[in-house]
Order: sequence, then C-alpha cells, then structure tokens
Amino acid sequence: MPQAANRSNPGNEAQATAKCDAVVIGAGVAGLYQLYRLRELGLKVRAIDAASSVGGTWYWNRYPGARVDSEGYIYQYLFSENLYKRWSWSERFPGQPEIERWLNYVADELDLRKDIQFNTTVQSAYFNETTERWVVGTGKGDLIDTQFLVTCCGMLSAPHVSIPGQEAFKGMVFHTARWPQQPIDLAGKRVGVVGIGASGIQVIQTIAEKVGHLKVFVRTPQYILPMINPTYGAADAEAYKSKFKTLTERLPHTFTGFEFDVEHIWADLPPQQRRKVIEDCWNDGSVKLWIASFAELFFDEVVNAEISDFVRAKMRERLKDPMLCDLLVPSDYGFGTHRVPLEHKFLEAFHRPNVEIVSVKTNPIERITADGIQTADGTVHPLDIIILATGFDAGTGALTRIDIRGRDARSLKEEWGKDIRTTMGLLVHGYPNLFATAVPLAPSAALCNMTTCLQQQVEWIAGCISYLRGKKLSVIEPTKEMEDQWVAHHDEIADTTLIAKTNSWYLGSNVEGKPRRVLSYTGGVGIYRRKCDEVAASGYQGFAMH
Repeated sequence: MPQAANRSNPGNEAQATAKCDAVVIGAGVAGLYQLYRLRELGLKVRAIDAASSVGGTWYWNRYPGARVDSEGYIYQYLFSENLYKRWSWSERFPGQPEIERWLNYVADELDLRKDIQFNTTVQSAYFNETTERWVVGTGKGDLIDTQFLVTCCGMLSAPHVSIPGQEAFKGMVFHTARWPQQPIDLAGKRVGVVGIGASGIQVIQTIAEKVGHLKVFVRTPQYILPMINPTYGAADAEAYKSKFKTLTERLPHTFTGFEFDVEHIWADLPPQQRRKVIEDCWNDGSVKLWIASFAELFFDEVVNAEISDFVRAKMRERLKDPMLCDLLVPSDYGFGTHRVPLEHKFLEAFHRPNVEIVSVKTNPIERITADGIQTADGTVHPLDIIILATGFDAGTGALTRIDIRGRDARSLKEEWGKDIRTTMGLLVHGYPNLFATAVPLAPSAALCNMTTCLQQQVEWIAGCISYLRGKKLSVIEPTKEMEDQWVAHHDEIADTTLIAKTNSWYLGSNVEGKPRRVLSYTGGVGIYRRKCDEVAASGYQGFAMH
C-alpha cells in the first residue's frame, strides 16, 4: 500500500481481488468459533492465518513444557454439547500437543478448513469511505473487499524482544512463542533462558534435566502456584462431561470464567478460618488461590500482604538456599498483581548442579554476541542455544503490527501509541465495522479463562452483525461519547486495584513507550457479560448505525 495513507486512504482506490461479507483474522480459539458463527448466519466468510494450520496460540507456542493453566474441561467451547462430549482430555491441565489436536478436531468436526486461508499474513486493512467496506491486504498480494472485519489475533501473540544482536549469535535463538515444529536437540548443550514468566517457568522445569548446562537470566521473580495434574481415565472424562449443563450455566457468570468463584469475605472470617481457606486453595493445585480465595486480594494492601507472605513462605520452604530465595521469591510487589503461573518442580530445578541463575536486575542484559549473552558489566555468558521467554506486546501488539486505517485514514497503531482505548474491548471509535476479540478493556485481555471470554465476545459480535442484517443496516461504529463512557468505567474500576499500582505486562509496562493502562477489564467476567448484553438489548444505544 502507498506510504501516503495518512494523507488519503488507499482503501478508497484499491482494486479488490476477492469479495466477501466478513474477514476473520486468526484461526485460534476465537477465530474458529467466529468463522463458524458468521457462516451459520449465512455470511460468506474468509478466515486468514499466518500459520500452516489451525491453533492460534497453541500452534505457535510449542516450546518444551507448554501447557494450559485452565482445567481442560473448562478450556472448551460450550455452544455444542455434542462437540464437547465427543472429545476427552487425558489430564487435568493438557499440554500443547493435546490442545492443538483438540482445535484440529473442532476444525474438522465443523468443516472449517475450506474457509481458512493459511500461510498468509494480513499486512493492512483500510476502511473505504466511499463503499463503507474494508479492503484487507495480505502478504500474498490479496486485496479482499469485505463488509465486516473481525480480528481474532489473540492477546498474547505478538512476541516482544528488546535485546539486540540476535543476528550475530553463532548458535540458535528461539522465542518461546515462535518455537519451530521440528524437534530441537538440547542434550548436552549450554542453554540460556531469558525470563521467568509463565513460559520461562514451563521451559525451565522441563529442560533442566535434559541440557548440559542451563543458565537462567532472572530480572523479576514470580509468585508461583504448584500444579497438581492427574491423568484422566474414562471415568474421569465421564464425570466432567456429566457437568456440561452446569458448566454452561456457571462459567459465563463467575468472576474470571473459571468453575470456581470467590465464596468468602475476608472481614467475615476469623484468622484461623482465613488461613484454612488459603491453605485449601493452595492445595487445590490450580489458580484457585489467585482468583477464587478472597476478592480483597486485588484491592486491599493488608489482605494482599498476608496472602503474599503465605506464598513467599511456601516458596522458601522449597528453595531453602538464601541466595535462591533472594533471587526467586518476590519482595517488592504483591501476590496476584502479576500473572501467577502454575508450575511443577520449577523451584527444585535450581538445586540441580547443571542449573545456574544469573541476576540481571542491576546488571541487565546488554546484547547477544556471537558467543552468547553479554551483561552490562561486560561478562559474556557462552551459550549454544538461547531461549527468549521475554513475553509479548500484550493486547495491542497483534493489531498494531497490521496497518489498520479507519475513517480519515486514521491509524490504529498511531492512536494506540498515544492512548489505548476501545469500546467494551469489542469495537473502536473511528473504525466502522471493525470488531475485535482479546483486545484491551475487556476481561479477555488477561483476567479470565480465555475460552469463556472469547466465546462470549464471538457470540456478541455475531449477534450484533445479525441485528444489523435484520434491520437492513450496513455500518456500525461506537460514538466517541460511548467510548469515553466505557474507558472511564474501565479506569474507575481498574484504578482501585493493586494491579494498577504494579509494573507488569498487565499495564503494558514491559514495552518501552507503551501507554499505561490496565489492559484487562477488572470488573469481572459476569458483570462484563451483563453490560454487553444490556447494550445489545437496548438496540445498541451509543452506536452510530445506518
């Protein structure tokens, strides 16, 4: 597309090579379901994905140990009992290969592949103000004319790497989110892992016993929760499948879209009972302590401090070594204000003689050299393989890497570079007929069981498009006033939380220059759903339509 896009929108002149009713970007959890729902409405739909097959996050994130932190039986679509019950998980928290197989099963059962264009990147999307349709440009030279554009790109799909020098390294460098499909031989190798967020933890605990020597570069220690992951037999599968109707009624209305929900109020319980609730949640072997122990954890510094001390003590019991405790047990922020990963023997990996920890908090990584990783003090750590578990440009990165232009050729990248705003995390003022899932200001940007939240957003989008077609309307766009109201509502809730006071990717603070705003809606999945339903029931008040 011409570089003059900011002066006159090329979407007004571009000649389309194909035409459809809707383009869906992405073929992961949201994209597959969105394709299905729009196709069921009778729309001509094309889904586009850069991968060679379906899976989204679970196609790209195939690093050693990749595993979901939601129980498999709730990490599923709930729109079809038959689809749900014909798939059986082998364990409580399935690994990447099994989740990828499940998504392929869904694509085959619903006959979705015929409408998916694989191995194709979307490079641009321009709103043509003359036709009031989008022109979507791909890396293969396609120009697709479409009425509706729905982005299902994922909230953690744009890898963030800020370490220079990769091209100089004589060995192999991998980001966890772009792990190759072919096996990587780690045996006997000198391996460096940069980062100990959720992905880094899973990698480290998985490869520690396989590599020759492992160096872990640690900046920010993480609170962890131990994963208890039993295998499932036929009886276990039958037991969870029998709860299908209960799950469909419960999951959409809990605080985070999980099966469990907050049941206790801190002030109502005596200290001994509080401790029992905390211990019971810890022993559940899930994220229950984080999202279903006490809601005050997110708002009250005193409550947060007590639960944080509990988790720190549990971690120290396992680490024992004071030096490891100093480097791996958080001390300057509270439990739950960052993403809290599940782990299995992660801490114990640092007791192995072949595992070395390198603190880069005050001696940061400066660059990657031909031989390894160089820190600010000039030390070069020799390595054969470097694994970057450095996280993502969360929530916004997937869309700002596409040249998206709305009315008056406005640039979504430029606007989000100044202020991250959406209307309910579903639409953006200035971008008519552009719908989104897993973008900021909705629970799907972080704090939820992703399938619960993505299903809700997909269904809302399909319902909105169905409404437009039923009313013979062609265009919808949130008004500025509507967006202002949602942003203010979002911020009012978010700013009362400790999350807003803690640097993490939840605020975008891991990406230099990114505007600070709590990315995820913190009012709860159930409340968010109710507000979205109210907007639909009102006939989409606050939206301009014609």
